Amino acid sequence: MNNEILNTIKETVINQITGLGPKLLYAIVTLVFGLILIRLLFRLIKRILRRSSMELSLRTFIESLTIFILYGLLGVSIGAVLGATTSSIVAIFGAASIAIGLALQGSLANFAGGILILVFKPFRAGDLVFINNSLGEVTKIDILYTRLLTFDGRVITMPNGNVANSDIDNRTMNPKRRIGLNLKFSFDEDIDQVRKIMIDAMWKHPKILKDPEPDVWLNEIGEYDMKLIVRCWVESPDYWPIYWEQLEAIKKALDEHGIKMPVPKREIVRENQ
Repeated sequence: MNNEILNTIKETVINQITGLGPKLLYAIVTLVFGLILIRLLFRLIKRILRRSSMELSLRTFIESLTIFILYGLLGVSIGAVLGATTSSIVAIFGAASIAIGLALQGSLANFAGGILILVFKPFRAGDLVFINNSLGEVTKIDILYTRLLTFDGRVITMPNGNVANSDIDNRTMNPKRRIGLNLKFSFDEDIDQVRKIMIDAMWKHPKILKDPEPDVWLNEIGEYDMKLIVRCWVESPDYWPIYWEQLEAIKKALDEHGIKMPVPKREIVRENQ
């Protein structure tokens, strides 16, 4: 009895394999040609996108989305070759989508965040942004992640879901920015003289903007000193180089005129006993 059952199972398996043999062969051929076709189509799409005037962030997003769609279509084609009906494939994809959606909720949130970033454009590739306590240049906006390159050469990868729900400080969206230097001086110094020295020093830099003009204001009167704010406007890409150069130029100009930064002093009065 047992031998009859084993023989029946063996014959059934052999018949199934024999019936599926040509289909498996066609499926393998479809897979090979499909992978080759996907590679060729993807290269063509990348070439078309690079020749277009489309911005880099949207271009990389479309490239990532395209590769997912092409592989999905290849999977459907292989299922059809193996004999699966369209309704079966749809049912399988539906069930798989639910399972994957529950397992990858964070990834779906990142995907939605990427779409929001590309639609509302709080930043683009090449912008200098400050997000989640990280300052860097946006190098890539992918389908799930955004990458920043910091000034010290680090690459920070941020999930798009977190980025879309965070405060985004885009420091290059506006074509010009204001440099503000906070400096302290002794109460003995003449404010008008100090103001003239620092404004003259700022004007010597060839890249500062003439409108609005540089200015210096008394910002705060402290316990031991007075605090002045020194301001000038520059083009956004030149912000940091000019910031450091102006700070150094002002320090040298103050030294030339004998004006020094104040040192906290405390006067001690001894009472007669």
